[in-house]
Amino acid sequence: MSPSGHENSQPSDVAIAQAHQLEPIADVARRAGIPVEATVPYGMTKAKVTVGKLAQSVQKGKVVLVTGMSPTPAGEGKSTVLIGLVDGLVLAGVKAIAALREPSLGPVLGMKGGAAGGGYSQVVPMEDINLHFTGDLHAITFANNALAALIDNHVQQGNSLNLDPRKIVWRRCLDVNDRVLRNIITGLGGNGGGMPREAGFDITAASEVMAVLCLARDLADLRERLGRMLIGYTWDNDPVFVRDLGVEGSLVALLRDAMSPNLVQTLGGAPALIHGGPFANIAHGCNSVIATNAARELADVVVTEAGFGADLGAEKLTDIASVAGDFAADVAVIVVTARSLKYNGGVACGGLNEEDVEAVRSGLANVERHCASLRRLGMQPIVAVNKFVTDTDAELATIKEWADDHGLRAAVANVWGEGGAGAADLVAEVREALADEPVRTATGQSGTARTRIYDPQAGVEASIATIAHDIYGAEQVEYSKQAGKDLAQLKRHGWDTLPVCISKTPYSFSDDPSALGAPKNHTLHVQRLIPKLGPGFVVAITGTVFTMPGLPKRPAALEIDVTNDGTITGLF
Repeated sequence: MSPSGHENSQPSDVAIAQAHQLEPIADVARRAGIPVEATVPYGMTKAKVTVGKLAQSVQKGKVVLVTGMSPTPAGEGKSTVLIGLVDGLVLAGVKAIAALREPSLGPVLGMKGGAAGGGYSQVVPMEDINLHFTGDLHAITFANNALAALIDNHVQQGNSLNLDPRKIVWRRCLDVNDRVLRNIITGLGGNGGGMPREAGFDITAASEVMAVLCLARDLADLRERLGRMLIGYTWDNDPVFVRDLGVEGSLVALLRDAMSPNLVQTLGGAPALIHGGPFANIAHGCNSVIATNAARELADVVVTEAGFGADLGAEKLTDIASVAGDFAADVAVIVVTARSLKYNGGVACGGLNEEDVEAVRSGLANVERHCASLRRLGMQPIVAVNKFVTDTDAELATIKEWADDHGLRAAVANVWGEGGAGAADLVAEVREALADEPVRTATGQSGTARTRIYDPQAGVEASIATIAHDIYGAEQVEYSKQAGKDLAQLKRHGWDTLPVCISKTPYSFSDDPSALGAPKNHTLHVQRLIPKLGPGFVVAITGTVFTMPGLPKRPAALEIDVTNDGTITGLF
């Protein structure tokens, strides 16, 4: 079996990608309507796009969101379906662009793999995209850690801001899964080593700098957001911000080039903008608003994705990213697999390739809950069955019959095996749904007003309760003792009316990853409330979620190698 769960009846993802003849990126840019002066090539097959040099269109493109049901640990192929859908739209004569997140090296070297699609539905050059790409994540990592160094140096060099070393909240980050760095002691080695204190690392995808870059609309907005990031508190418990340290200018300089979206192509030749990479379980899970809005200037249809299931990524796209970027997705393609239905229906991972119609039928309760959530978020759901070679006709028929009974548009997509041609039925459903929807912004331009599902002014507790009840199916919310202290701190400083970004397991509607299917009347356990003032939200940590993941027993890194001629192998 391949990492995606498909049998190896065709070449590996990397072999397919390497056998493909890529077009020069200048040709891809020209076909997308990107002028030469807005294109900054990174070699022959990648480029940065200077968004400020794009022509402003009168009619912005419509946005299609690709989301999913609650996944198996291997993932259900949202990126694969998204890329195949874009290629299928282009084959049908639609001017379409993909807007995707950049893969993190943590999952690439760990368990889940990359985010460049799979089979004959990929963005290329996939090796570059999955390994370093244009260096954006490294720039974010460096800016994050440079700030950490500047904070510690300030304390060492006189501490004129009166920072309490025990209350420095800024954490370092790395784009790797490394559990031993979650909690550490820094400053050892005597007076010359700085002030000893407890510290820790997050993965870069969870860095506040990542969230800021993905929500900032331009360099001026980036500067303002970086300046208001919280770095700690004084001995009198007053907040200290990056602007107090006076280093926001240097952080903008480090991130200047990383603010420009990256242009690549699909195997079908369609343009794709890849930019930003926050996870949806520990961050807000959407590509940059700059990339999405640039795509809306260039195309009639923009297909974007939000991480994990609709309970996480789709909610955060609606309540966080769409508000920051002033756009709205009206149609949501929810990716469903027979494997995940069986998993949510009670089948263990080892038995997911065996036919089990009853488990599929049982697992559809999970899809029904996600579809209800999407409607609550203001989007029209379309069920896309990502076909695996182990799926049986009976299982697929069960899914289609259920969708018909519930009045849902549905289509089987075999994009892994056929590329855009395998998305023809899905393309037809998406085009028909889009014809019924006006182009909208988050504030409701040209259509019914679209707002968050909660009112932040009601307070963090009320916002979390609304999401917990309306999206997760929870009966109540409980706060740990530490979360209670966090809440008091938020109220003291006037931060309790910020939007919320809930950090939760992706495998369940609850905070218990073993509670599969569609659990209801459960309790959501909030462990921490962490203000992230740069992006402008409060992160609510629930359950046992870690912002620095660990590696599995057998990491994917063990399979990756390079031949003597420089060809990368073993990458999915």
